Amino acid sequence: MLDSNSLTPKLTARQQQILELIQNTIARTGAPPTRAEIARELGFKSANAAEEHLQALARKGVIELVSGTSRGIRLRSEDLMSINATRGRQLNLPIPGLAQLALPLIGRVAAGSPILAQEHVDQTYHVERHMFQREPDYLLKVRGMSMRDVGILDGDLLAVKSGKEAKNGQIVVARLGDDVTVKRFMRKPDAIELHAENPDYKTIVVHPGEPFEIEGLAVGLIRNSFNL
Repeated sequence: MLDSNSLTPKLTARQQQILELIQNTIARTGAPPTRAEIARELGFKSANAAEEHLQALARKGVIELVSGTSRGIRLRSEDLMSINATRGRQLNLPIPGLAQLALPLIGRVAAGSPILAQEHVDQTYHVERHMFQREPDYLLKVRGMSMRDVGILDGDLLAVKSGKEAKNGQIVVARLGDDVTVKRFMRKPDAIELHAENPDYKTIVVHPGEPFEIEGLAVGLIRNSFNL
C-alpha cells in the first residue's frame, strides 16, 4: 500500500502479488481474503505458505495481521498518516503535490434524511487517492464489534461508495428504519439477511415491507489510530 520513493518497503515479486490480491479482494468484496483463498488464487500447496508470506508483509509494515480471525488482514493506511505526521502535516489538511480525496466523515444520521446531508458531516479529511482501489464517497465511523472477524473494529473509518444495489456477500452500509448499520448482504427468495462477522451478533432479517435501504458499499478501511 505504501508507494512513495524511499519510504516504500522492498517487496519480492510474490509479496507484491499477494499485496495486490489483498487490495483487489477488499475493493471487490469489502473484506480481505482468507489464507485458503490466497493459496488457491496463487497456486500454493497449503494455507501455511500464504501465512508465511503474510507474516513477511507484516514484518515490512505493509499490512497488519489480526489474530483469531480468518480474514484478519488489514492494509496499513495508518502508516501513510504517520508519515504525514512526522513531516508536520495533519491528515485533515491538503498536502500539495499529492492526488487526494476530500472525504466527509459522517456522524450520527437523522432518520429519513440523506446520509450525505450537510448536518451529518462532522468534518472533512484529505486522504491519498491510491489508498483505495475504488474511489469512495465518504467515511463512516464504525460503531461496535459486529464485523470484528473481517477486521472491521469499533472506531475504524469505513470508506464507502454510495449506491443502492449490492451483490450477495458484499459488505454494505444499510439503513434500517432509524438506524444505519454495516453488515454483509445476502438476498434470499423471501427476505434480505444482514450478517454480522462476529458470532456474538445475530443475523438481521428484513422482510418485504419493512423499512430497508442500501446506502453504499464498503471499499476500504482506515484504522483510527489517531482518534480522528
